[in-house]
Formats: sequence, C-alpha cells, structure tokens
Amino acid sequence: MIRIVTDSTADLPKEIRKRVTVVPLIISFSGEQFLDGLDISKQEFYERLVECTELPTTSQPSPLSFEGVFKDAKKKRDKVICITLSSSLSGTYQSAKISKVGYEDNVYLIDSKSAAIGAGILVEMALKMVDEGATAEEIVEKITRERENICVIAMLDTLEYLKKGGRISRLSAFAGGILSIKPVICIRNGEIEFLGKARGSRNGNNLLVKEIEKAGGVDFTKPLLLGYTGLSDTLLLKYINDSSFLWSEHLDEVRTVLVGSVIGTHIGPNGIAVAFFKKDVKSL
Repeated sequence: MIRIVTDSTADLPKEIRKRVTVVPLIISFSGEQFLDGLDISKQEFYERLVECTELPTTSQPSPLSFEGVFKDAKKKRDKVICITLSSSLSGTYQSAKISKVGYEDNVYLIDSKSAAIGAGILVEMALKMVDEGATAEEIVEKITRERENICVIAMLDTLEYLKKGGRISRLSAFAGGILSIKPVICIRNGEIEFLGKARGSRNGNNLLVKEIEKAGGVDFTKPLLLGYTGLSDTLLLKYINDSSFLWSEHLDEVRTVLVGSVIGTHIGPNGIAVAFFKKDVKSL
C-alpha cells in the first residue's frame, strides 16, 4: 500500500484531505499553542486573527511528528510519499528529512516548492496516481517533474502580514499598503514574489487573469483549486464570476477551499488565490 502524507499547510478539499495523513504545524496566540487543524479549526483561527492585537506565530512540526507516521507505515509495510511545504518558506521539509533517517527503504520525501492550494493540487495528483495503480517510484518521478508546472497566484488585501512575518521587504509592503492598492503575488521556485499591484479588487481580478494568461494558460486535465482567507468567500466568488470565461468551457464547477491557519497568518484575511498546472509545452 502507498500512503500519501503531507503537512497541514496543504489546502485540500474535504474528500481529498480525509484520504491522506496530515502532520500538523503549530499556531501560537500570545503563547497559547494549537495544533493546526486539530486544536483549532480554520474558522476559529480567522475569528481570532481579526480580533487579536498581536499576530500569532507559527512553527514547524517536530521530527518526532513525522517519525511516528513513518514508523507506523513501516510496521504495516506501507510505502510513504511525503509532500511538504516549500523548504524556502519553512523548516517543515527539514523536520521530515531528519525523520526519514532509518526509513529510507519505504519513505520518499518531496519538497513541493509550493504552499497552501499549490501543495494541495500536487498532493491530489499523487493520490490520483495511487488510485490508478502507479508505483511509488512512478509517482515520485512524475510529482517531482510536475511541481515545476504549478502556478500559485494570489491577490491580497495587504502585504503587511508578509512583512511582519519577514517574508518580503518593507519597501514592497509599503507599495501594497496605500490608497486601496491590492498587491498580487506568486510562488516561484518555492519563494514568494511580488508581481504587481492594482487599485481595487476589480483591477486586481483583471491582473490575476492576466498573470494566468502570461503563465501560458491552465492545463484542465490536472487538478485546479481556488482559495480564500478570512471569514467570507465573497471576494473569491466575485473573482470566479468575473473570470468565468477561463473556466466555464472546461469545468462543471470551480472548487474552492478556505486557506489554512499557518498560511493565513502570513498573508492575512481577505485574500484570494488560484493554483493550477500550467500547460506543459514540452508535451504539446
């Protein structure tokens, strides 16, 4: 049996999430610690986030958290494919790597080079290959290749949360914090990049569409997922409606998820994002 393992920053639809093993990161509000997704739900997290005066902090799982999973899999003679949050954004991958010692014969570790819904669609692709009867080696080879084709593009309400978390410079944060400017970012090579800014959500939606087109378009034969942060999905639904021409001919429905607590800590509420596999021009 092949077991797919990921960490709690990977955002997944409920029907996918219940089929994978999730190792939680840690959220701390003023010293009070919670296991992400276990001790605190996404809804509860955002309710606390909008009310708190001091931003929460996040920390990676301990190596023991992964080791417990790896040990159980080896006992049951399962093979593990573990897909983690980008190693450029967190030490989660390193924790899993430390835990892998002694389990090299049954554990395959993959740095997603992505986050949130980006890591989520990579996990979903791996699970689909398990269902199709692929070997662990075949899955690892394809997932390692396909992670290079993932695009995650997001429009945020502000860059202030990323600045406070040390993920971007103060200059970029300032550029996204004036006159209702909506910053647009992406994850490229595992790191967050500032793409541009737009005045208001409507112009921001247009910029998101342009960035999708610039990436070469969406491969609709592979998983696609949209996400939002905060207590309301209103902005996301507006974006889906405004950009319906992108999806309507290819999808019966556009799947959406609430982005989890750890990523939500760093990008803040009222953000929307899309994750997709760009078309692989090599195979055309």
